[in-house]
Amino acid sequence: MTLFNGVLSPLYNAVSWVLLAFHKMWSVVFAPASGAAWALSIVMLVVLIRICLIPLFVKQIKAQRGLQMLQPQMKLIQTKHKNDRQKQSEEMMKLYKDTGTNPLSSCLPILVQSPFFFALFHVLSYVAKGSTVGVLDQATVNQARAATIFGAPISHSFLNDNGSVTTRVVAAIMIVLMTATTFTTQRQLMVKNQPLGQANPMMQQQKILLYVFPGMFAIFGINFPIGVLIYWLTTNLWTMGQQFYVIRRNPTPGSAAAEALDKRRAEKSATKAAASGGPAPVVVAEVVEPKPVRQQPKREPRAKRSNPPKKST
Repeated sequence: MTLFNGVLSPLYNAVSWVLLAFHKMWSVVFAPASGAAWALSIVMLVVLIRICLIPLFVKQIKAQRGLQMLQPQMKLIQTKHKNDRQKQSEEMMKLYKDTGTNPLSSCLPILVQSPFFFALFHVLSYVAKGSTVGVLDQATVNQARAATIFGAPISHSFLNDNGSVTTRVVAAIMIVLMTATTFTTQRQLMVKNQPLGQANPMMQQQKILLYVFPGMFAIFGINFPIGVLIYWLTTNLWTMGQQFYVIRRNPTPGSAAAEALDKRRAEKSATKAAASGGPAPVVVAEVVEPKPVRQQPKREPRAKRSNPPKKST
């Protein structure tokens, strides 16, 4: 544990320093000991981290698009070498190398953000114990420890509430919101941004994760201090909004969101043409020619067939 803390010590210093800097800024508006000043400082910490992660998020989107485009080829490799795992792995790596695709790029934002999350978790844990951490001295720790949001100390968790019903209620509401935003973000990605009519071997895994991740957050969330729940709920809201923007403005080709974007563009073009007085877009209707009706020859009575009419002279 001491070695772990030693490795994260620079992050403790960085997180606590940024937290303290934002707290000084918000203390101009709110009382320094108020929960609003400390909660907004945590929110600003999330915003700063997520802004810094935007380049990685762009790489993540490109990696996900690349993997989606490779799904048919990946399926063929899995089918061709289904009895040879080693050959299957070699062919997959060759495919990634030839196309310049890195599957790990889709996990970069989470991997980069995780150390900051754990650092904040431990900083708030130290605050809950009344111990100094990073650049936070004892007076600042005592002040943060006493700060409350909706009557719940930001350093307390659902389990560590000292018998406070208010803390448990606030923590429970935030855990539900955190779980709901995680589920909504995953479902939005699956329903709107997956290519239609394309076999996707990863879809089943995503369906499983759709329920696993929210469940994990609900279970582990009872151990998170209120301040960490504020951090995680804020980053979930940021992710949901950021993903909504990307799906709406730059969806995956062939997805439901792409079809909706094409429809909006067509409607916008028609509205713009009508407003400028120009000719409305011409909609070419498909002309379907009627199929010729086959006339069956009329069958003559047997009497006429056996006695043909005589030619007149």
